Amino acid sequence: MATSDFVLRPFEGLPGEPDWVALKEVVPAATATARTTTEHGAKEVLVTTVLPQAWPALHRADGVILLALQTAHSSGDASRDLAAALLEAVDAEPGTAIELTGLPEAGPRLQDVLDLSVPFEVTVHDTFAYWLAPDVERTDDLAAAIEEADAGIIDTVKLEGVESAYWCRMGAREFLRWAQPHEEQVVLDGLARLHAKRASGFEGAKFVGYFRSSGLVVPVWELPRGAEADDIQDAVAAFAPSFTAALEDTNPLDANERRARAGLVARQVTLR
Repeated sequence: MATSDFVLRPFEGLPGEPDWVALKEVVPAATATARTTTEHGAKEVLVTTVLPQAWPALHRADGVILLALQTAHSSGDASRDLAAALLEAVDAEPGTAIELTGLPEAGPRLQDVLDLSVPFEVTVHDTFAYWLAPDVERTDDLAAAIEEADAGIIDTVKLEGVESAYWCRMGAREFLRWAQPHEEQVVLDGLARLHAKRASGFEGAKFVGYFRSSGLVVPVWELPRGAEADDIQDAVAAFAPSFTAALEDTNPLDANERRARAGLVARQVTLR
């Protein structure tokens, strides 16, 4: 076994890179579509946030292959680790859970294994019942296991009209987490330009910080108390053009924007 060189953006080049990061870090229960290349069997893959017992992958009894993102990775390249789990699941008999204990000396990455023409279309769930095949008998033990897992799900909705933006409710507070496809420095500069103009919020929403994960940035806004996902769809869509313009601005930051940017750094949380 061996570790590989660290890869800052392991999902770069995959369709929907920001959604890969969101499902890996901030979305509790969701699935997304993928398919292996012809070389690897052209198998449909259900990418998921998590699987029972932290399995990295599962070849379900009905033949469906599930690949979990919220698992421990043994090397510096999450894409390589996930590809290893996926290929083992493809080769396994239906009904087999994959439990990797390490990483082979060499191996392909997701970018080599997946058909990059297949869109990464996300579906957010409010239950982990999708772990089971539809025709599986729901025994008391299975029902209890899913109920226990469901108890940890926070309400989450993927917004329409913008890419990779997720409303969520945590306790009595609501937030927008919006994964960005750009380099970290580009996003921080853009947020600093807006923050310096007191324009980093929208319709009662306040920018409160950001996550860093897999080389991307996930800015976070706290929403007005009780705001539902439908309540902010239009406001986020209206805010998007000014956010995009700030991200595309390549002029040097002025003194006020540099001060704002320094303040942003104190609001970061790095995730794995």
